[in-house]
Order: sequence, then structure tokens, then C-alpha cells
Amino acid sequence: MSDDEVQSTPWRATELLTPGWTVGEIDTSVAHTARMYDYFLGGKDNYEVDRDVAEQVLAIYPQVRELARENRAFLGRAVRYLARQGIRQFLDIGTGIPSPGNTTDVAHEVAPDARVVYVDNDPIVISHAGALLADHDPAHTSIVYGDLRDPVAILHHPRVRAVLDFNEPVAILLVSVLHFIDDGDRPAEIVRALMQAAPPGSFLALSHASAQGEREQELATEAAATWDRATARLNLRDRTAITSFLDGLELVEPGLVPIPWWQPDREVTADPERNWGFAAVAYKATR
Repeated sequence: MSDDEVQSTPWRATELLTPGWTVGEIDTSVAHTARMYDYFLGGKDNYEVDRDVAEQVLAIYPQVRELARENRAFLGRAVRYLARQGIRQFLDIGTGIPSPGNTTDVAHEVAPDARVVYVDNDPIVISHAGALLADHDPAHTSIVYGDLRDPVAILHHPRVRAVLDFNEPVAILLVSVLHFIDDGDRPAEIVRALMQAAPPGSFLALSHASAQGEREQELATEAAATWDRATARLNLRDRTAITSFLDGLELVEPGLVPIPWWQPDREVTADPERNWGFAAVAYKATR
């Protein structure tokens, strides 16, 4: 395949950048969490089934839309902070459908030489990310088909290793994805495996759905049950459980906090009584 052919179609670019992966049929009969998230953000890369389930969630828990936007804003603040700390490599797992303000856009505002690998397990995400790649050097921005539940496969994927140098610090982004990993899949061990592969000086950025207060827990739990109609179960975890994902790492100020309050870049007007989930950035010390 010539370079011209690779640049002419995102699908072929994706096939080349993800050896052995073939495009499967996109299932539009079941709501998908990535497409629902896109709908919550006001995007158009979703289907009727996604909108139907998303609207059922919103009917129970209308603040989900605002939570999605706050979570997206956290991604931007975290990536900007990491780039300013000198991080030039980003592994964004469970990226969702790319849209303006994605990891590459934000990182390149600070560091045009930053390299990014996106990982997702949904064909429509791969498709749209392939379109994103058409405007970027594949040596610096890539997408691979992978599942967070198999961190070893992600870490050893040839495209991950081609773009990222694990002899140098890397930022691993787990933004709004760990709550789709069931306890039986041992999410803490997944995070540990990823961070063990990262050299000292690396960072972890994560956000996670939660519920605080009796009434908030009731509403969030009801909304999560509706979410079970989609492709992944939503697992609400408390602060203690989320903290366990950060074991062995040093928290960046202000620590593990409700999402809007992680290093806000504007006045926070969010209602503190609402359930916002938690967010944190943590550092793998050199010692």
C-alpha cells in the first residue's frame, strides 16, 4: 500500500496502523457507552438506540450531561498540566469518539512534539479516530484496537511500541473508563500492570463515576441499572475504592477530588451537593 493510499482513506490508515485488526460491522442494535457519551456531549456520532437509552438515563439523572462535560473539561486540564510538566507521551485508553479538545489537540497546544496513542475496543471509535489520523503524522499519533481488561496486549501492541518509548516518562489516561470495568476483572490490578510498565517520572490521570449521599446514590444506582442495556455495565464506586487505584503513586494537588474541583481553570459554579464522581492525577516517583 502506498503512502498516498494510506492518506486517502481513514479505514486503510487504521488497518495499517493496527496490524491484524479488521473492520467489523458496527452494531447499531445495542446502545454503546462511547456513543452515549458522545450524545451527552452534544455530538452527532450516535444512533437512535444510543439516544433512547441516554434519554432514559437523563430522565432519571439529568445531571449526567453536565457531568460528561465536566469530565471532558478535566481531560483537557489534566493533559495541559502533564504537558507543562514535560510529558511528551500519552497513552489514552478508552478514548471514546474523538472530538475537538481531544488529547492530541490539547497536548499540542503546549508541546507540538507530543506523541499520543489512543486505545479503544469499539469499531465506530476506531473509524472516527482513523479520520483524525488522516491529519496527523502516524509516527506521533496512532489508534489501536484494544481492551483495557487486557493491559498486557495493549502495552505490547506493535503500534503502541512504535509511537511510545517506555524508557521515557509517559502519561496513562484512564478518563471515564474504569467504571466500565467490573470488579471481577480486577481493575486495581489492571492499573497496577499499566503503571509498572511505565518508567519513573510517569503519570496516571483518571476520573471515575461515584455517588455521594443517600438520595444521590438512589438516583445514580437507578441510572446505572438503565445503563446496563448498553454494551458495558456502569460500576459506581466510592472514594475508598477509587483511591485503591492510586496505590503506590504520589497524588498531584489537590488530590482525589470531585471532578470540577481538580485544578479548575475558571470559577467553579457546580453544585457541591450533586454527585460529580472523582478525578485525580498521580505521579510515579523516581525513587
